[in-house]
Amino acid sequence: MKNYETVVGLEIHAELSTKTKAFCSCEYYYGGEVNTQCCPICIGLPGTLPVLNKMVAEYALRIGLATGCEINKISKYDRKNYFYPDLPKGYQITQHYIPLCQNGSVEFYHKGEKRNIRLTRIQIEEDTAKLLHGETFKGTLLDFNRCGVPLIEIISEPDLRSAEEVKDYLEAVRILLAALDICNCRMQEGTIRCDVNISVRPVGQKEYGTRVEIKNINSFSGAMAAIEYESKRQIKLLEENKNVEQETRRWDDAGGVSLILRTKENAVDYRYFSESDLTSLIVNDEWIQQVKDSLPELPVAKFERYRSMGIADADSALLVEQSDKAAYFEKCVQIGGISPKTAVNWIIGDITGRLHKASVSTIEVSPVSPEALCSMISMIERGMISNDSGKRVLDEIFANGGAPEEIVQRLSLAQVSDEAELKKIVADVIEANRKSIEDYKNGKTNVFGYIVGQCMKASKGKGNPQIINKLLRELLDK
Repeated sequence: MKNYETVVGLEIHAELSTKTKAFCSCEYYYGGEVNTQCCPICIGLPGTLPVLNKMVAEYALRIGLATGCEINKISKYDRKNYFYPDLPKGYQITQHYIPLCQNGSVEFYHKGEKRNIRLTRIQIEEDTAKLLHGETFKGTLLDFNRCGVPLIEIISEPDLRSAEEVKDYLEAVRILLAALDICNCRMQEGTIRCDVNISVRPVGQKEYGTRVEIKNINSFSGAMAAIEYESKRQIKLLEENKNVEQETRRWDDAGGVSLILRTKENAVDYRYFSESDLTSLIVNDEWIQQVKDSLPELPVAKFERYRSMGIADADSALLVEQSDKAAYFEKCVQIGGISPKTAVNWIIGDITGRLHKASVSTIEVSPVSPEALCSMISMIERGMISNDSGKRVLDEIFANGGAPEEIVQRLSLAQVSDEAELKKIVADVIEANRKSIEDYKNGKTNVFGYIVGQCMKASKGKGNPQIINKLLRELLDK
């Protein structure tokens, strides 16, 4: 059996979170009563004329500039013609021939290595209506609320080579869209969907295999499963000396299989021609520069900056993905005087855990402010309180509020760091645990942790563990 390589390209459709639709003034929000967020333009009544929502172009510019695309200063709209019940005009407004953005790339990390996936284009288009099926009625109903909602289609080159890499790429695009604040990225609401183009070829072969497209996958796990299934299906055909047919399929998530929709679909089938009701989209240098200046720090750059601070890759990635925690951490860094790595550990661990327990969804409303956290960490790093006392400080702030310094004083949490006082405690513990000391001297080194614990118990938890460790070793060496 030959070794085969999977080749994948993606077409990601992301719904833009503008206040109104792409070509009319209708507002749109998910979950609205059916057919209440539409107008004659949405439902394609004769004589209606579309007008571009400027924010759609600006949002598309943001993602185009963030991915290093060439910006076509004059781009055009086209009609993609096909018949389907969810398309009331009988065509979809899109950008087929001259898109706004082209020839960019998406950077992300896969298995610790930076990958760079080329983008063919990013184009503006409109969404279709939604088909409704239910057990309480026969047939199919139409909800036109989604008609005309602005989309961008992000089309990649066939640079992806595995389901796992596709998942990381999708995550990277999702995080980028969220960072640019142009899409709410709720896959369960269909605001991100993707079509997957898959082929296989023998390892070492330069020519691509026959491409199969799988339509409208609405979850990352679904994309991975579809790629794995379709790759195996195509390899099996080739091993049986059969041809892989160019076709469009749909993914049946429940059944875990891809099913054929239609064969040999090409661009000519859509009879693209220019959209006569819309003028060309013209962007000038001033607008491009204005949008470029407004871009935030991009996710990969932020990840690499956090990693340079000594923060673990997994924690850096979590901060990049969760903007509220990143903003909280940035305030801690700005305050300074503490280890950034230590701050992240407390933010992701203890504070997040207490927020979840209190059913608080975001750290922005945490009762522990960045100033309070930095103050508490500073006391730990200076040896004034222990880690356990720091946890008690957090508990007290969550329960009753207050400043860390006042809580430490009120609850008598200050750590004992006086060597003379601790040396006497250590000596008493050694005297009271002669058998354990003998075991330690006879090679049972794990006993050391037990003796340290006894010292901490004797100091009522207030002894500085670093000093206790040092004193204990000194006395045992004698």
